[in-house]
Amino acid sequence: MIYNNKPREECGIFGISKHSDAARLNYFGLYALQHRGQESAGIAVAADNNIIVHKEMGLVSDVFDKKHLKQLKGEHAIGHVRYSTTGSSVIANAQPFVIRHRKKSYAIAHNGNLVNAYILKNELEEAGSIFQTTMDSEIFLHLFVKNLKFGFEQAIVNAVAKLKGAFAFVGLTSRGEIFGIKDPNGFRPLCLGKLNGSYVLASESCALDLVQADFIRELDPGEILIINRDGLKSIKPFPKIKQTFCIFEFIYFARPDSILFEKNVYQIRKAHGKCLAKEAPVDADLVMPFPDSGTYAALGYSEESGIPFEMAMIRNHYVGRTFIQPTQSMRDFGVRVKLNPISSLLKGKEIIIIEDSVIRGTTVKTRVKALRELGVSKIHLRVAGPAHRFPCHYGIDFSIKGDLIAANMSTKELQNYLNLDSLHYLSLEGLLKSTGVENPENNFCKACFDGCYPVDFGKELSKDCLAV
Repeated sequence: MIYNNKPREECGIFGISKHSDAARLNYFGLYALQHRGQESAGIAVAADNNIIVHKEMGLVSDVFDKKHLKQLKGEHAIGHVRYSTTGSSVIANAQPFVIRHRKKSYAIAHNGNLVNAYILKNELEEAGSIFQTTMDSEIFLHLFVKNLKFGFEQAIVNAVAKLKGAFAFVGLTSRGEIFGIKDPNGFRPLCLGKLNGSYVLASESCALDLVQADFIRELDPGEILIINRDGLKSIKPFPKIKQTFCIFEFIYFARPDSILFEKNVYQIRKAHGKCLAKEAPVDADLVMPFPDSGTYAALGYSEESGIPFEMAMIRNHYVGRTFIQPTQSMRDFGVRVKLNPISSLLKGKEIIIIEDSVIRGTTVKTRVKALRELGVSKIHLRVAGPAHRFPCHYGIDFSIKGDLIAANMSTKELQNYLNLDSLHYLSLEGLLKSTGVENPENNFCKACFDGCYPVDFGKELSKDCLAV
């Protein structure tokens, strides 16, 4: 069940090799990736042929202090911030996940979702494996150690070959080796950077910026990158297939200062807004976002249409995210506390609201109601992406069709339900074109919009996997 009008932001992973202050740099890297996960945070460090880990529930700044970072001594480290898509939100499922096997330790941090986790776990348990968590991430390590008899590199290859779905991993061994893995479809982002003599892996380039590492490149789909005392080694053991990068990274997940496909996310979101203005023009007094989700698309809409941009709702940045509230009435109250409209800008005006997505509709409905009560004359909603009509099984938390309001209502019905004067979603064609990526039809996963799933999951998903 999702508890917000917005999807949860998957997970963020980070790793750095051969740096005297590896734990501290991991801390800052995770801080930059906090938008990708706010349930738990953890850092694992290789030291003295062992792996030390500290992880807790909460934000990065709450989980770590100077004392913790001082205890995490070592030159090689990986880190993780988490939202649960597979496995419940409890400390046992916090990452990095660490095991010890034949006097060696291994740690893994994962972003994504394995669609065949249910089958793999059953197979492993029947063969005698004992699981410590309910995470699909743990499955990789079980497969990995079972294949170590073939050597370290081949063990990684053989383990990855068994996985189906969307995944990006960073791993760590007690010998100080760090490895990064990107699934053959390239669903999830993972990039490589360099800081003096140290290599860095991160979900997004904004984390490299914060630790002042130079961006080298994004990992290729299906690539396994091993970092050790000899430097870098890239392995591409799998046949090349059609890339299906999650297009929702451009719409919502990624930070606007990150680089994906050699494109700046901020500029792409502005381009989405410009395309919206061309597809669904309307004569109005002002364009406004619901901070902070639609801000960059709203700037693009304003620029293209010539209609003034206003931040007509002010966000209280010291209010917790609305999805953590346990009851509907408290969620609605949280929405009101979080954003406050500027009545002098809005009363009697015809306005265009720009949103990046509408998932459940609860938050939008509450905000529109508040604007009507304030005396706004007309309200037009423009959404900087197509309607979400299909569940995602690749790591976004709307894995049940019932979570998606657009799957159960037509656009006109939704317009009436939300009490809008007009509603328009950006077309899929417009979305793809405004990315600026060459041959976008052959580069992105659009399953949540068009129902065309690039990785077949058949009957491999259990009922438990469908209820996040």
